[in-house]
Amino acid sequence: MRDDAPSRRAVVAAAAVGAAVLPLTASPAARAAAPAGGGRRADSLFAHGVASGDPLPDGVLLWTRVTPTPEAVPGSGLGPAVPVRWEVAEDADFRSVVAEGAVTATAATDHTVKVDVRGLRPARDHHYRFTVEGVRSPVGRTRTAPAADANPDRLRLGVVSCSNYEAGHFSAYRHLAARGDLDAVLHLGDYLYEYGTGEYPARPARTHLPAHEILTLADYRQRHAHYRSDPDLRAVTAAHPLIAIWDDHEVANDWWTDGAENHTPGEEGDWHERLEAGKRAYFEWMPVRPSTEGTVFRRLRFGSLADLHLLDLRSFRDRQVTPGNGAVDSADRTITGRAQLDWLLGGISASPARRHLIATSVMISPVAFGSVPAHLLGPIGQCLGVPAGGLAINTDQWDGYTADRQRLLSHLRAEGVRDAVFLTGDIHMHWANEVPVNAATYPLSPSVGTEFVVTSVTSDNLDDILGVPPQTVSLVAEAAIRTANRHVKWVDLDSHGYGVLEVRADGTQMDYYAVTDRADPAAGTRHLRSYRAAAGTGRLERTANPVG
Repeated sequence: MRDDAPSRRAVVAAAAVGAAVLPLTASPAARAAAPAGGGRRADSLFAHGVASGDPLPDGVLLWTRVTPTPEAVPGSGLGPAVPVRWEVAEDADFRSVVAEGAVTATAATDHTVKVDVRGLRPARDHHYRFTVEGVRSPVGRTRTAPAADANPDRLRLGVVSCSNYEAGHFSAYRHLAARGDLDAVLHLGDYLYEYGTGEYPARPARTHLPAHEILTLADYRQRHAHYRSDPDLRAVTAAHPLIAIWDDHEVANDWWTDGAENHTPGEEGDWHERLEAGKRAYFEWMPVRPSTEGTVFRRLRFGSLADLHLLDLRSFRDRQVTPGNGAVDSADRTITGRAQLDWLLGGISASPARRHLIATSVMISPVAFGSVPAHLLGPIGQCLGVPAGGLAINTDQWDGYTADRQRLLSHLRAEGVRDAVFLTGDIHMHWANEVPVNAATYPLSPSVGTEFVVTSVTSDNLDDILGVPPQTVSLVAEAAIRTANRHVKWVDLDSHGYGVLEVRADGTQMDYYAVTDRADPAAGTRHLRSYRAAAGTGRLERTANPVG
């Protein structure tokens, strides 16, 4: 999303090459790992914790980062190669090791380790750990997906987005880590922010490293590492497998194929070198399998219950246009790229799954602002990324690329899909939307599904921008948005938090949560609302009780 635009800074640009994931086949079980020792502590050798991601029926991606010597700090390029052993077990005590192997951590990948383990049993909890020089890492818990032909009762995902380190503490992650009922946590983008200290937000609750805006490969690596210094982030990735897509801030604000709002060629180096640096660091530091052309669009299946289509809405998009510009309707402009959209439509047509979950980093539901009070338009525009000159639409969202949106929604209708579930982040607000094929004729227009937008973990929203207590002015704006957009069933402009999505054969439900205070590292959590869509309806109804 577009945040307050920072001033430009000069810097040396970095060249980068893509990072690789090493696939390893699971061995039959198992030796015990070497006893801990060697004079090194696990909290220094494995200072960045452990993580897993992208669960498959027979495998999962495991991640850690090793600091082999004190000078081998992230982004330094220093430190020797070091052998790393890994183990996976079906019990927390590692009496039943079902996979093990070894890999080497080197400075070429910033001493990060990614192991694509296969040969595991489906729909089971697994525990994993790494060992270096006799020192064991923290133990992580992960879970494999159901078998492709399985018929699971449910899928339950934690859902988050927009986690700005300087804006507050990651209490939302801590509360998700404490839940024992999640199959995975889905991060919808803006996992980190690229700005320099004090640029966004202007009054940081805490400060990140490096202090300057990140542009080089070393910068991006250091920023990823500093985010993983947060104990709540380490806790959630150790407790649950992570499924992630990127939005813009993983590289630069409002980026498109050939540039970004927050990049000045000539002063900040070559755009494509910066882009490759950001992507390379992302794949090194995230438990994510790189997909076609080194992007994040890919598909995960959860038995016959659901397909999760994960989109990359940055790598192939055309540059955003100004609001009110007729170019938003041009069939020559794209947010997905033609190949990715064809992949998505083909996957929907070929899928045997009951439900299509579509992870889209920016909102697909159309939004108009004609009845929002004038004094609130500017602050809302800062959240939504709309320039002050016009607030008809947010052209960084699907509203700026209507031909792609219409092709997708029309395809869903043609395929008889009425309960697609769009999962969205980006705009620092909770929303519950129905997704009509034609919003202008809603509710007469058929709905092809629902959209659940989750608010930010920490990033500024309306009350933060205005500097007022929550709900001081937002209730008026929320009512005006719903009046102008009848397919919007609920919007909360003030909270920070997360969602929990449950998918069953008879419908889907999103529970919306808020943390009590993003500035408090010990913040509590409270349930705000829940919305449910019965299978085959594409319509939302409010329900009183959260799923867990």
